[in-house]
Amino acid sequence: MEGRNLAGVKKKARQTGGWLLFQDESGVSQKPPWRRTWAPKGQTPIVVHPFNWKKMSITAALAYRWDGKRARLYFQMKPGSYDGPALIGFLKDLKKHFRGQYVILIWDGLPAHRSREMQEFLAAQQDWLYVARLPGYAPDLNPVEDLWENVKGNELANQSVDNLGEVGQAVEDGMERVQQNGQLLFGFLEHTGLFFE
Repeated sequence: MEGRNLAGVKKKARQTGGWLLFQDESGVSQKPPWRRTWAPKGQTPIVVHPFNWKKMSITAALAYRWDGKRARLYFQMKPGSYDGPALIGFLKDLKKHFRGQYVILIWDGLPAHRSREMQEFLAAQQDWLYVARLPGYAPDLNPVEDLWENVKGNELANQSVDNLGEVGQAVEDGMERVQQNGQLLFGFLEHTGLFFE
């Protein structure tokens, strides 16, 4: 991975034989993201959806092995928003997946990431987890942003659903599609300008 304030992270990953893990949160609701679509000439496509503002939040992590030979996708969903305790739960689940391998977590400055509770939790995880912050106002450096755009632009686009469960199923379908395409996972990283040598 090259430059743009994260060069030291790659060096640390190589030294520890660890994983670079980019994390981010996003929200979805029954109101679909609008995307261009095809329709017969003269017939404007119409998407009918309920004006229900119930929200579901997703947290996802894209993990890249230090040598650039493997990539993984992890995600969770929950009603409402992610807060410190919910994110701590996500990190505890991630620890089980990595089974003693070293992880360098790269995330933004969300208040839940900086909370006292989170800082205390992270201080107790130093045997397997190192945290690096993305520069402020730099979502373009997080490949998870491209993951959101991909899933919202495909499985969630222009959907008319009756409940949040259907939205959750569409998210799961999208994540499964992305997970099965290793080239896509590396494409998200490449799009940031951060890459493996």
